[in-house]
Amino acid sequence: MAQRKGKYTIVFDDPPMIKSSAAIGSKKEAQGPLKHIFDVINEDSYFGQATWEKAESRMQQDTVTKALEKGQLSASQVDCVFAGDLLNQCVGSTYGLRDLGMPFVGLYGACSTMAESLMVCSVFLEAGAIQRGVAVTSSHFCTAERQYRFPLEYGGQRTPTAQWTATASGAAVLEKGDCPPFIRACTVGTIEDLGVTDANNMGAAMAPAAAMTIKHFFEDTKTNGDNYDLIITGDLGKVGTRLLRELLLQDGYNIEHAHTDCGLILYDMDKQDVHAGASGCGCSASVMCGHFIPLIKSGKLNNVLFVATGALLSPTVVQQGESIACIAHLIYLSSQKEGGRV
Repeated sequence: MAQRKGKYTIVFDDPPMIKSSAAIGSKKEAQGPLKHIFDVINEDSYFGQATWEKAESRMQQDTVTKALEKGQLSASQVDCVFAGDLLNQCVGSTYGLRDLGMPFVGLYGACSTMAESLMVCSVFLEAGAIQRGVAVTSSHFCTAERQYRFPLEYGGQRTPTAQWTATASGAAVLEKGDCPPFIRACTVGTIEDLGVTDANNMGAAMAPAAAMTIKHFFEDTKTNGDNYDLIITGDLGKVGTRLLRELLLQDGYNIEHAHTDCGLILYDMDKQDVHAGASGCGCSASVMCGHFIPLIKSGKLNNVLFVATGALLSPTVVQQGESIACIAHLIYLSSQKEGGRV
C-alpha cells in the first residue's frame, strides 16, 4: 500500500509503470525543435471539426487512442480514464472521450492537470481499485484564448510576459508491471498565492507554487537537486523559471544544473513568436509523454521529477480584481522500481 512520507508526499509500495504514451500536436508545434516527439502532427488546427472546442476534443480522443494502440490495447481494457483540460466544465475531455466507453474521472488542475491525473491514477492503481488506467489532458491555443482572454478576431496586443498556449495533448497508460518508467512517488501541492494579478504573467504567478511543492518533496524525502537527473517544470516560461530558481535558492536548494521547463523547450524561443514561452495543459503533457517518458524507458534518464504547474483563475475573478491562486503537483519517475531516492 502507499505510504505517507512527511506531510505532503505519497510513496508507492508497488509503483505503477507507464506502459505506453502518446503525444499529438499541430502546426506551430511542428515548427519547433521537438517536432520529432509527436506521434501525430495535424497541420489543420481544426482537426477536421467545425469549431475550436470540437477540435480539442478530437485531439484528446486521438491521443488516447494512439497511446492505447502503442500499448496494443483497446478502450474496453481500460478500467478508468483520468482527464481534464482548460475549458469550462472540462468539455474538451468529456466530449472527446464520451464515445470511448471508458469509466471517467474528470479533473481540473489547470496546467497542472497532467501531473494531477498521473497522481490520481497511480493512487487508484496502488489501492487495487483499478488494474489499468489512462491519464490524459490537452490544450488548444484558440479555445484558451476565447476562454481566458479575447476571441482571436479581437487582435489584442500580447505583453512580453505572455505565453503561447500549446495546441497539443499527451496521454499515458498506467498499470502494474515491471517495465520502466515507474511512478515511485508523488507530492500533492498546496495552493499558493503571492498576490500576482496580471493574467498575462502566468510564470510569475505559478513559480511560488512550483517552488513550494519541490521544497516539500525535498524536505519529505531528505533529498535535493543533486539526487535527480532532471527536474522538469511545466510551464513557467522565461519569467517563472528565473523566479523558481531564485525562490528555491533562498531556501538553500540549487536546482539550476538539473532544471528544465517544458515551456522553454517546446518552441524555438528565438525564431517563434511565443514571447515568454509555451503554456497550456498540452505543453507539459505532450513534452512528458512524447519526449521524457521514452528517455526514462530507454534508460537514458534514471531519476526525474515532473512538476506541472497550474493557475487556478477564471476570467470572472480576475475581472473582480482577485489575485491568481496557483498549484503544482510533483511526480517522481524512475527507471528502477526499487531502491533509489525514496
